[in-house]
Amino acid sequence: MTDAALPHATVATAASTRRDFGLKRRHAAEFRFRLYGIVAIVIGLGFLAILLVSIFSKGYTAFVQTAITVPVEFSASIIDKDNERATNPRVLVSANYPVIARNAVAKALGVSPDDKAAMRDIGKFVSDGSRSTLREIVVNDPSVIGTTRNVTLLAAADIDSANKGQIDLSVPESKRKVSDQQVAWLDRLKQEGAISTPFNWGLLTFGASSRPETAGLGVALVGSLYMMAIVLLCALPIGVAASIYLEEFAKKNRFTDFIEVNINNLAAVPSIVFGLLGLAVFINFFGMPRSAPLVGGLVLTLMTLPTIIIATRAALRSVPPSIRSAALGIGASKMQMVFDHVLPLATPGILTGTIIGLARALGETAPLLLIGMVAFVADRPTTPLDPATALPVQIYMWANEAERAFVERTSGAIIVLLLFLALMNLAAILLRRRFERRW
Repeated sequence: MTDAALPHATVATAASTRRDFGLKRRHAAEFRFRLYGIVAIVIGLGFLAILLVSIFSKGYTAFVQTAITVPVEFSASIIDKDNERATNPRVLVSANYPVIARNAVAKALGVSPDDKAAMRDIGKFVSDGSRSTLREIVVNDPSVIGTTRNVTLLAAADIDSANKGQIDLSVPESKRKVSDQQVAWLDRLKQEGAISTPFNWGLLTFGASSRPETAGLGVALVGSLYMMAIVLLCALPIGVAASIYLEEFAKKNRFTDFIEVNINNLAAVPSIVFGLLGLAVFINFFGMPRSAPLVGGLVLTLMTLPTIIIATRAALRSVPPSIRSAALGIGASKMQMVFDHVLPLATPGILTGTIIGLARALGETAPLLLIGMVAFVADRPTTPLDPATALPVQIYMWANEAERAFVERTSGAIIVLLLFLALMNLAAILLRRRFERRW
């Protein structure tokens, strides 16, 4: 029987039923889509939380460092036994300061300097970095020679790990790097108040070192700062100028279409390709120094340019055409229209794209490895031509170290890098909200 042969009420009821069934199916599909979206977000946030918890749980201890405060006797018989400092100041620099540090800790623990085995353990108890600490005190004030003063010395890396609970002391002594005697000394100095864990400024100021307790990000921070300054000074004006020309002045033809396609392709090129380009052009052809922030900045400039150009062109397109028409209508030239009206309104988008591009460049490692920025550099660079390294490269180098204490140093450096990236992205958001205009 057809619908035409059915009573009108029956036909209306059937149509209503079909509509209700279809409406329920659409609502169910919409509910499932929302559910899938929520599940995807929860999974993403879960992985992010696991990553952050893993990094922060391993790295937060890197921001404190175990230190030993003991009375140190600046013995003249060790520092200046021949009384030559007036004629040869070098004797103050080359003195055997590790012996002074070991003797000071041994005296605080009541250990005789003649006990060779105990003195060897004490040599592994206090960091060899005490050499620079004591030398700096003597060189700055030679009058300390022959006196005794309280000095805070860094503990060795294994002692620092034991004090932070990173070494399982319940395992047999033969299976750990910290001896029972050293554990007893650590407990004794704790009870006497000679052990402290101040903030580890050395993590942010020290240079490269083979000893974890004296290794820091000082060189990497300065190198990254130089590179970001070079990227900003080179990529921003070139990228903005290219975008303005392509968007406002260039004729739309096959050539400009070809340029646009290649700019979009360059934005997707792996960063290691830019490293190969920088190695071939800047180092091999132009002869620029390896490991220099100047070369790293130029390589990162090439990598960042497509991002800035794409973001700037999108910001210029977002300015309503009525602004251009109004400016031209009141007699402004095309140059005046672009630079006095369109460009100021596009500034928030340009700044956002620039900062995001800089943040991406800050986290790049592969191109910097190819231009040699993995050098062991202990002194901070004073110019962009001096050898240096960068934050992501320093993380890569520490991750390859075998020492246990470098694990927390690696995670601590990642935390520092994440903080910089978070600050740069926060700056992008604030600048956009500060200057953005809604149409």
